[in-house]
Amino acid sequence: MTSATLRAPLPATGAPLRRIVIAGGGTAGWMAAAALAKTMGPVLDITLVESDAIGTVGVGESTIPPLVTYNRLLGIKEADFMRATQATFKLGIAFENWKQQGHRYFHSFGTTGKDHWTSGFQHFWLRGLEKGHDFPYDDYCLELKAAFESKFAHLPDEAMNYAYQLDSSLYAKFLRGMAEEHGARRVEGRIASVRQNGESGLLEALVLESGVVIEGDLFLDCTGFRALLIEQTLHTGYDDWSHFLPCDSAIAIQTESVGPPLPYTRAIAHDAGWQWRIPLQHRTGNGLVYCSRYLDRDEALARLLGNIEGKTLTEPNFIRFQTGARRQQWSGNCIAIGLSGGFMEPLESTSIHLIQRAILRLMRMLPHTALSQRDIDEFNAQSDVDMVQIRDFLILHYNATDRRDSPFWQGCADMVIPDSLTQKIELFRETGRVFRKNDELFAENSWIQVMMGQGIMPRAYHPIVTKMRDEELDRFLATLRLNVSKTVAALPQHQAYVARYCGAAL
Repeated sequence: MTSATLRAPLPATGAPLRRIVIAGGGTAGWMAAAALAKTMGPVLDITLVESDAIGTVGVGESTIPPLVTYNRLLGIKEADFMRATQATFKLGIAFENWKQQGHRYFHSFGTTGKDHWTSGFQHFWLRGLEKGHDFPYDDYCLELKAAFESKFAHLPDEAMNYAYQLDSSLYAKFLRGMAEEHGARRVEGRIASVRQNGESGLLEALVLESGVVIEGDLFLDCTGFRALLIEQTLHTGYDDWSHFLPCDSAIAIQTESVGPPLPYTRAIAHDAGWQWRIPLQHRTGNGLVYCSRYLDRDEALARLLGNIEGKTLTEPNFIRFQTGARRQQWSGNCIAIGLSGGFMEPLESTSIHLIQRAILRLMRMLPHTALSQRDIDEFNAQSDVDMVQIRDFLILHYNATDRRDSPFWQGCADMVIPDSLTQKIELFRETGRVFRKNDELFAENSWIQVMMGQGIMPRAYHPIVTKMRDEELDRFLATLRLNVSKTVAALPQHQAYVARYCGAAL
């Protein structure tokens, strides 16, 4: 990532920057349009340009908990949204065959046990292991236990943390209705060219193949991997992270449901990548992510089709990508939203989250009468932090593994990882400590679950836990396990709860 550099001052118009033009629809475009229109209403003139002839990637069906907050900020009624998108609840991700063949662990969205202000619960659990307790760390996590029993309910005080498994194309359609209701305008057409100011280099207009010219003050690039504005026009550059995240291809396909939808996503490793399985109300999303150096397209398709359940509903969608990030997410009067700003593969369901983060960041830095280079630099610095922290979390899954059964996994185990990730891993290995920095997406419990799930175990614990007498530690751990088991036992089945709360019509 590039650091801030001295630049010529951006021109000030004196007039309000009212005209926002969104290039591209899909999830990114309509998430942006809905947020801007709902929040700013008549203050802004919002135009979204998209073409029905251009498809979207549309595989981002698995989400993470911040989307719950995003929808609430927009005043979306959850049951209506879930019904419209055929959504189910998601309590986490089951990782199968990552540490080694036949091994499974779970990355939940909840907390585990009960922390002390000086140290996390893992220290008390580690002390328990030393004292002969053999209950797994999993037994102290409500979301994890509920997931594996396929149960769910909204609990008082938001005691159950969750996200959604949804149809992203239906989500875009749902948000389009909201955006247009609040004044956003959609223009159908393909973009033929982008007009720039000859002196400042700022974008001035999108010229459509039909000859229609869409002028604007601020442009959002939601054109996906094409990055039509931020890269093809402004040439901001791209940091390639494929040496850390080697998968470069995916195939997506939808199948009929063959059983009750699970309240979690499955990520199943294979010898050249991994496979996802995401259960919605009326179908299942499937996909194979792989590195084309070790698996060709035909073999990948055969492998995917040989590892799905139920009749296929769609033709395979073949996707090529390069993991990495745009060097500037905001350049001049153009901001990249979604895949145009970078992509780090769908392993931890972060694509929609990064769309959301960019939109909320823009809303907080929305210019009024002039563009501020300070805003732009701050936006880019915060975006860099987001991308690097998520990148490191994803690398952890590939690098911390006992698998050596294929050239792909051997290469992952042998890779030189970033210093920032090395510090996180070795701090945990040596002391059991994890620290969340700069409001990073993945909190301490996420890192703990994945690190221990991938085989990294602490060698020490915090001395605070030695203040507990053995019988106190026994009671403390037993009470936590009992509370989790009693709560899970009282929960309804996930499928029944979804049907009652937000069941979608067949």
